[in-house]
Amino acid sequence: MKGGEEMKTGRVEAIWIKRAHRGPMDPATSAELTQGGGLAGSADQGRSRQVTVITAENWRAMMEELGASISPSARRANLLVSGINLEGTHGRTLLIAGAAIEIRGETRPCEQMDEAYQGLRAAMDPHWRGGVYGVVLEGGKIAVGDEVVLSED
Repeated sequence: MKGGEEMKTGRVEAIWIKRAHRGPMDPATSAELTQGGGLAGSADQGRSRQVTVITAENWRAMMEELGASISPSARRANLLVSGINLEGTHGRTLLIAGAAIEIRGETRPCEQMDEAYQGLRAAMDPHWRGGVYGVVLEGGKIAVGDEVVLSED
């Protein structure tokens, strides 16, 4: 989907906080996004990839293709959203409950994906299915169930 065809609003389906580099992903029902810092408590605070986001639709499609049923937390993203196509959204903004995340690019899959499930890395490769990363422009509290709005170009 491109341009006027893509959905512009969605929903937060899950939140995970990464305790440490290569460490466990802790599920949360809510979290705090801090301006210029990222997700409070996350190992990626203040880096260029402050927040990572994947879509539920892409995850389901990959699981069907692979015949797998692993948790989307295996992707090691901070947010799972539904209803929004993230492909090609570099420079756009995700608005969640008053917080704003500027999308800086595609999150390329790494070898850890094949450690989680063989073939997952290749399945993520096309169409930005590995998700996006961004920086927090405006902080605020977010929660599972919150509406997500993708800004216009």
